[in-house]
Amino acid sequence: MLVSEQATMEINSYQSQAGSLLKEYVLADPFIPYTSIIGGILACKMVYDLSQVISANYFKGYATLSRIQRIEWNNRALSTIHAIFITIISLNFVFWSDLYSDNQFDGLITLRSSLLSTFVLGVSVGYFLVDLGMIFWCYPALGGFEFVIHHLLSIVAVAYSMLTGEGQLYTYMVLISETTTPGINLRWYLDTIGMKRSKAYLINGVAMFFAWLVARIILFVYLFYHVYLHYDQIKQLHSFGLFLVSVVPLLLTVMNLMWFWKLFKGLKKILAKTH
Repeated sequence: MLVSEQATMEINSYQSQAGSLLKEYVLADPFIPYTSIIGGILACKMVYDLSQVISANYFKGYATLSRIQRIEWNNRALSTIHAIFITIISLNFVFWSDLYSDNQFDGLITLRSSLLSTFVLGVSVGYFLVDLGMIFWCYPALGGFEFVIHHLLSIVAVAYSMLTGEGQLYTYMVLISETTTPGINLRWYLDTIGMKRSKAYLINGVAMFFAWLVARIILFVYLFYHVYLHYDQIKQLHSFGLFLVSVVPLLLTVMNLMWFWKLFKGLKKILAKTH
């Protein structure tokens, strides 16, 4: 009985020390940007390794893939997990949280942030750094020049918002567009395993079209409208922050429209073959 009580006390002591360490160093305000980026990178490594193990054991066709296909398979699993994670968090911050609500009177909406919002942005920076590194490592197998530009813009914009706290609301609005990533990855998986002519491939294509329309076209229109309504606050940002809020979404919109046109032509071709 005494041994059991002693073990319990030791466990509680370790938990208390770990909690203090986490609070005073890992999650302390000055360290959050750096610990969150490192945490994001480590999480990416963990997901990538888990994808390798799970795919090798549960997908028969995985072993028949080429080396670069296996890398892309695991890379897409990683991007899917990040997309699901950041979409859920972004939707919560933009539409349901009080942090960026107009009904709150805690200063300018463009300068609001929290420990959680900053930490999540750091995790996302970690992911984009890992993914950009893999794009360079396997260039151009995992994406061409447009993907490099997209990731560089994302890293600069998200990192600036994380470090300064400026424009986090608009950063999260843009990150909602990651909701289209799982559909894109599923399309690649279906194509790779020989299901390009399946009904699942067609359904996924239609879902991708509407998801892209909502998350990368209509949502950006809403973003620009929100910027217009709050421009009196936005113009008080530093020059670089003003540039990121005004110009980066515009550049991403142009890229989104180009990709949307390709998606539309591809879906049109598939529907024509189906009929």
